[in-house]
Amino acid sequence: MEWVETTAKTVEAAKEAALDRLGVAADEAEFDVLDEPRPGLFGRTRGEGRVRARVKPAHVRPKQERRRRGAKSSSGDATPSGSSAGSGSATEHDSTDDVDADELTTQPSTDRAATSTKPDASSRPSNGRPRGGRDNDRTRNSQEKKMSNEEREPSPVSPQEVGDAAVLFMDGLVAAFGSSGSTSLEVDGTELDVQVDGEGLGLLVGPGGRTLNAVQDLARVSAQRRLGDHETRLRIDVAGYRARRSEALQRFAVDVAASVRESGTPRALEPMNSADRKVIHDALNDEDGVESRSEGDDPNRRIVVVPA
Repeated sequence: MEWVETTAKTVEAAKEAALDRLGVAADEAEFDVLDEPRPGLFGRTRGEGRVRARVKPAHVRPKQERRRRGAKSSSGDATPSGSSAGSGSATEHDSTDDVDADELTTQPSTDRAATSTKPDASSRPSNGRPRGGRDNDRTRNSQEKKMSNEEREPSPVSPQEVGDAAVLFMDGLVAAFGSSGSTSLEVDGTELDVQVDGEGLGLLVGPGGRTLNAVQDLARVSAQRRLGDHETRLRIDVAGYRARRSEALQRFAVDVAASVRESGTPRALEPMNSADRKVIHDALNDEDGVESRSEGDDPNRRIVVVPA
């Protein structure tokens, strides 16, 4: 998978910037710390945090283990996904109306002091003393990365096979919902785009695309259980919803940028998932006079637009 490199005042801020660029959550990415701020005179820091990150390859249980489990409880494998789809669909909208930017709201962002983050317990040794210096951290990160790359066997599964499994899953899900539609697949390297078109597919989308995101996760898990480990990124769209939402988010970002430039006041947007935040960040990169950053933790992580 492709690596991205980001810099910020702290390592944690650089990691958050990398997550926004990748469009994934923290548990779906792996990081390599390239540089860290150093203490300077009078309590100041020198340098910046610099990391590189990529989407973490998927790992599932070996096929033999899954077959043994399936032999014991073969009748229960299909129950979770079916029950999840049924229970979730009962509360979603039964329409695929065009996404309107009016769904998206902003709220004033007051000036807040930056909160310091406590070091994770795993970064401290059991004796309570700080670990060896920056050189030791770099060596450890390099060794872990080298080991993970050497120990990871090449995936025997092709992206086309993963895409075909996702298409099969979506065809079955559409039929289970009592709808009719056609499913198509586009493969670009390890990027897989599955498009479902038809009538009466609103239950598969849900308000704000939340049901669609859950369906996408289910399709990814289904492909992993069928085929084992593979390194692909699966994206599922139903009735062109994601394309319409992306256009609406881009228009919304332009309007927010104009408002921030005119008022000179930062604006905090509503909480969004990582994919939507990426669309907003990309759109604001083309706008003069404003900058954007992400604050908070998922699922309440949001973008704040500030004057540049």
